[in-house]
Amino acid sequence: QVQLVESGGGLVQAGGSLRLSCAPSGNIFSINNMGWYRQAPGKQRVMVARFTSGDTTDYADSVKGRFTISRDNAKNTMYLQMNRLSPEDTGVYYCNAGIQTGRYFPRLDYWGQGTQVTVSS
Repeated sequence: QVQLVESGGGLVQAGGSLRLSCAPSGNIFSINNMGWYRQAPGKQRVMVARFTSGDTTDYADSVKGRFTISRDNAKNTMYLQMNRLSPEDTGVYYCNAGIQTGRYFPRLDYWGQGTQVTVSS
């Protein structure tokens, strides 16, 4: 069974940094369209950063210049380096990816369980 596992969340003071990781487990034939999403309390889940095609990246305006998405293709692992964090960045961060488990299997959308990021003022 395929799973996406996030790690690296925690409590940090404003101005601090955190690095999130997302690693898949299970039978992976191919993985793409990886991205990070955030859900703040009482709000909808929104895109934070993602790979759109190839190595092209897309960021929410609120995190441009502060967050960097990257990945290790050999490990199928994705990262989110978050710098100059502010209380507005608080929320549960979810990893998302399109995963194919075999050559003739359809690509399905997977979500991780989420990791909490709390930024104190």
